[in-house]
Amino acid sequence: MTVSPERKQDEEGPGDPVVRFQSYLHGGTSSLLSTLPTLIVFPVYKTVFRQQIHNTAVHQAVGQLRKEGPVKLYRGVAPPLVMRTLNGTLLFGLQDTLLHQLSSQNVISTSALPAVAGLGAGVIEAVVFTPFERVQNVLQNGQNDRHLPSLKSVLVKLKAQRLATGYYRGFLPIAVRNALGSSLYFGLKGPVCGVVAEQGLSPVASSFVSGTLTSMAISLTLYPLSVLVANMQAQVGGEVKGVLACWRLLWESRHRSFPLLYRGGSLVILRSCITWGITTAIYDRQEKRSG
Repeated sequence: MTVSPERKQDEEGPGDPVVRFQSYLHGGTSSLLSTLPTLIVFPVYKTVFRQQIHNTAVHQAVGQLRKEGPVKLYRGVAPPLVMRTLNGTLLFGLQDTLLHQLSSQNVISTSALPAVAGLGAGVIEAVVFTPFERVQNVLQNGQNDRHLPSLKSVLVKLKAQRLATGYYRGFLPIAVRNALGSSLYFGLKGPVCGVVAEQGLSPVASSFVSGTLTSMAISLTLYPLSVLVANMQAQVGGEVKGVLACWRLLWESRHRSFPLLYRGGSLVILRSCITWGITTAIYDRQEKRSG
């Protein structure tokens, strides 16, 4: 039986450190366990990144990676692995913390609380993880291999830039994407899980399907923002353009075509669905066992 946020608040207390720690721990554990698919399919993710940057077909992107060789195939894999684990820790923990704080205010309706808490958690997530995404996108861009051959060289180069053009390049679209994505995820996964459970599936299967369907909807909606971020962050130095100018350049480079804008999106969406399905199932399972 589902426990309402108010009842859960009364039973646990708004400042119970054990409850807060469990949410962070469960979020980190579920995300860590779901990083295995990320490690396995990283070459696929890197192929998609090349499509996002260079607007190339799959066989051309694969040809680029093959030409660079297996040594550079996993260049840039460390930031997303670290980011994925820390991301789950902060995202679930912060959302739960904000949820309990908002519950005590009695200002927002109960049904909207998870989404509002997710919105706040997404903004904080963007502040923390934009530098990780920036480093990852620089490393994955093959055009940077010669003058930025190592992780250390990338870090030194970005440190020499201003925050807005260095580590926090592309922060605004990342903040919008993460805030909306987190809000939709936490706002939809509960209701979707309830509908799926009514079909007779087990709790774990219901959570997995809920995470998968929710992630699919979010990824389809917000994928263009990820393409914009990748193009804004892939280069270091040169002329710095604003968000709107970068979007116009991207839209023109895709010949004002949504199919070209979504090039490579099917693979990203598939990876996201699997990863978030696993994360949701593990997190919900741990929450029920500890509750």
